[in-house]
Amino acid sequence: MSEQAFKSGFVAIIGRPNVGKSTLMNRLVGEKIAIMSDKAQTTRNRIQAIYTDENAQIIFIDTPGIHKPKNELDDYMDQTAYTALEDVDMVMMMVSATDPIGRGDLFIMDKIKNIATDKVLVANKIDGLSDQELAEYLASIPQKEQFSAILPLSALNGSGVEALFETLIATLPEGPQYYPEDQISDHPEYFVVSEMIREQVLQLTREEVPHSIAVTVDSMQKDEHDKVHIYANIIVERKSQKGIVIGKGGRVIKQIGVAARKEIEHLLGSKTYLELFVKVEKNWRNNKARLKEYGYDEKSNY
Repeated sequence: MSEQAFKSGFVAIIGRPNVGKSTLMNRLVGEKIAIMSDKAQTTRNRIQAIYTDENAQIIFIDTPGIHKPKNELDDYMDQTAYTALEDVDMVMMMVSATDPIGRGDLFIMDKIKNIATDKVLVANKIDGLSDQELAEYLASIPQKEQFSAILPLSALNGSGVEALFETLIATLPEGPQYYPEDQISDHPEYFVVSEMIREQVLQLTREEVPHSIAVTVDSMQKDEHDKVHIYANIIVERKSQKGIVIGKGGRVIKQIGVAARKEIEHLLGSKTYLELFVKVEKNWRNNKARLKEYGYDEKSNY
C-alpha cells in the first residue's frame, strides 16, 4: 500500500469587509497572524498564513475586504485583493451568514465568475443562526454553480472548520512543502508586531479614530538579557486624533502599549520593552510616497 501523496497549494481568501476573513485565518493556523476588529477594512495587506501537517501544507492568503475606493489607500487595498487571485490554486470566497447576500457579495461573485481556479464558498458566523435560519440562508445563495462546495462554519468557535480542511486538502494538487513545518507566516516579525499595535489602537479608540492610522516599527533589537526593545510610531492624520490616541494624562497610549506588549511577548516568546510615539501626517492615505513608506506598496506585500 503506497503512502498518501503530499498535497500543497495557495488559497486566496476573499470577501466583503468584516465577514471574518482574518478571524478564520487565525483559526486555521492556530496562531494570531492577522489582526481582528469589528471595524470594516482592518486588513490592508496580503497576509500569508501557513498550515502544515503530515499530509499537506496550505498557504492562506488573507486579502483586504473589497469595497468602493475613497482614497489612494482604499484603491491599494482593492488592487491587493484582486492580485491575490492570480496564481493561486483555490479561491475561497467568504460571506456572512448573518447578513443577506448583498450588492457587495454579488459584485465579488461576478468578479471571480470567469476565474478558472477552483472556488469554494464559506458561509461564516453560523453560530448565531438556528438550523432553519441556516438552511434558508444557504438556499438563498445565488450563483451556486460556480462553487465546487458551499461550507457553513463559525470562525469564532471552530464549528465546520474540520470539514473545510478536508475539502481543501482533497481539492489541492499534489505538491512540495514550500515552507518549514514550524513556520506559520511569510511576513517578517516587525510586520506582525506593527499589526498587533494597530489592532490595539483600533480596539481602544473605537469610533473616535477611524481607519486613518498606520503603525511603523523604527527598530526592534534584543539586549544582552534577551529582552526585545521595540520603538514604534502610530501615524494619524489630525492633531485631534493624536490627542485621542494619547488620551488624558497618557492613559490611552499606556493601555495600547500594555495590551500590544502582551500580544507581542506571546508572539516572540521574549520579554518586551515597547515604546510608542504618535505622529501627525496630514492626509497620508492619499499620499503615494507616504503609502509606500508605511508599507502599502504594490511592489511589496508588507
